Amino acid sequence: MEVDAVLETRQGQVVGVEVKAASTVRPEDFKGLRHLAERVGPDFVAGLVLHTGTHTFSFGDRLLAVPVSALWETHP
Repeated sequence: MEVDAVLETRQGQVVGVEVKAASTVRPEDFKGLRHLAERVGPDFVAGLVLHTGTHTFSFGDRLLAVPVSALWETHP
């Protein structure tokens, strides 16, 4: 079981990140993030799968598929 990146605040809040070189995201792409969420418990804030598509989708509680291009977008 693996996750590409695990980010943790000083307060112990955790975000997991998976990076996929694909424009489609499947539920099984969240396998490692779901495992991380179970291990971390209430300190798990979010699990993100970054993908090459153009839309953000929810895959359950605190699990999102987000276009990698969103990292460079700015919002007023």
